[in-house]
Amino acid sequence: MKTALITGATSGIGRACALRLARAGYRIIATGRNSEKLDNVMQQLADSGAEARALVFDVRDREAARLALESLPEEWREIDVLVNNAGLALGLEPEYEGLWEDWETMIDTNIKGLLVMTRLVVPEMVKRGRGHVVNIGSVAGDAAYAGGNVYCATKAAVKTLSDGLRIDVAGTSVRVTNVKPGLVETNFSNVRFHGDDARADNVYKGIKPLTGDDIADVVAYAVEAPEHVQIAEVLVLATHQASGSVIVRK
Repeated sequence: MKTALITGATSGIGRACALRLARAGYRIIATGRNSEKLDNVMQQLADSGAEARALVFDVRDREAARLALESLPEEWREIDVLVNNAGLALGLEPEYEGLWEDWETMIDTNIKGLLVMTRLVVPEMVKRGRGHVVNIGSVAGDAAYAGGNVYCATKAAVKTLSDGLRIDVAGTSVRVTNVKPGLVETNFSNVRFHGDDARADNVYKGIKPLTGDDIADVVAYAVEAPEHVQIAEVLVLATHQASGSVIVRK
């Protein structure tokens, strides 16, 4: 049985990926910072009959991530699929008015956290000559939008890091996929606006957005493709969204 590790699995796209890959027959290693939310995901996985383990740590903490992976039983250490999903946006201020702490959190999570997990997991994939890394990027990585500045920059970095890793492992059978969602209704906007529910709800008014399940289906399609097929990059948008900045609301 293959094993998939999903970061940021406590909610949204990460939780959907954990449940979707479990249905595809994978054993799941679900990671996240919030132990209570992670327990809820584990219960859902158990109810579905999936084999699963939880690891509680913050991807920004390199040592905690290393120790968490080393705590896995030997039979769980062969990770076939790594879904680098942990990430967030904070604020919509102009770049010249942005908050230092928001910038540092986004950069440390979206870029450094992805690098931490890649560095810890991919070497063993390369040794085995097989594996799959799925990075959850964003349409925001293709072009900046108003107020997106630093968040867009971090997702542009995810694209570049995905492309670079794909080059690095081209001589192996390790595959790399960058999935770039558009507007997805999760707790993303609530986090971005520091818990302002009303402001977050306005993001999705007048349009039917994507769901975490929609993105999880794309991830499952990529990892279940034949071994000679590498889905390098997928841009997934709601029907009435044309780009990161063009959304038609009705």
